[in-house]
Amino acid sequence: MPFKRYFVTGLLLWVPLGITLYALNLIISTLDQSLLLLPVSWRPESWLGFKLPGLGVILTLLVILLSGIITTNVLGQRLLLSWEKLLGRIPVVKSIYHSVKQVSDSLLSGNGNAFRKVLLVRYPHPESWSIAFQTNLPMEVLPHLEEEHIAVFIPTTPSPVNGFYFFVRKADTVELNMSIDDAFKYIVSMGVAGTPEPTQIITAIH
Repeated sequence: MPFKRYFVTGLLLWVPLGITLYALNLIISTLDQSLLLLPVSWRPESWLGFKLPGLGVILTLLVILLSGIITTNVLGQRLLLSWEKLLGRIPVVKSIYHSVKQVSDSLLSGNGNAFRKVLLVRYPHPESWSIAFQTNLPMEVLPHLEEEHIAVFIPTTPSPVNGFYFFVRKADTVELNMSIDDAFKYIVSMGVAGTPEPTQIITAIH
């Protein structure tokens, strides 16, 4: 039916555009909250007479850039160490801050090893496979495992920041010839994005 075809075509046009605009509006409105840190007389709406969206994005980027410049010199490194020592004295804050810092350092720095390899593991049942990332195995766990195990993180779709952390037998995993970035791309897009060719399995650890 022409009506149905036209309607679906319209949806295919507006749904991606609407979601993109919604995401951009959410990001901009969130970053604009940084303007609240300024004194009232310094805020743009005080001297412009109206609120201009997006200025908070510029302020946030400038703060991040300035912070990076400051912490790259000797004085900035000392200030950062002092700040981390101060946070390390607060029990609950210490655990949260250092855990988040380790993850962010590994993910954002070029030499991090938060995720070592992309694997296939049998989850959520023995007849299915899921993409997983090999991560660090606590030394305290090793004495309690009879066979060789590895630690894996299985992210959820489409939000890879959530997931499950498991210890699985190394023999039950399959190593993929896939980069960490490509794996995230598949997970976030629910398998839609990425190369159409099937990924070659280079190592089956059996």
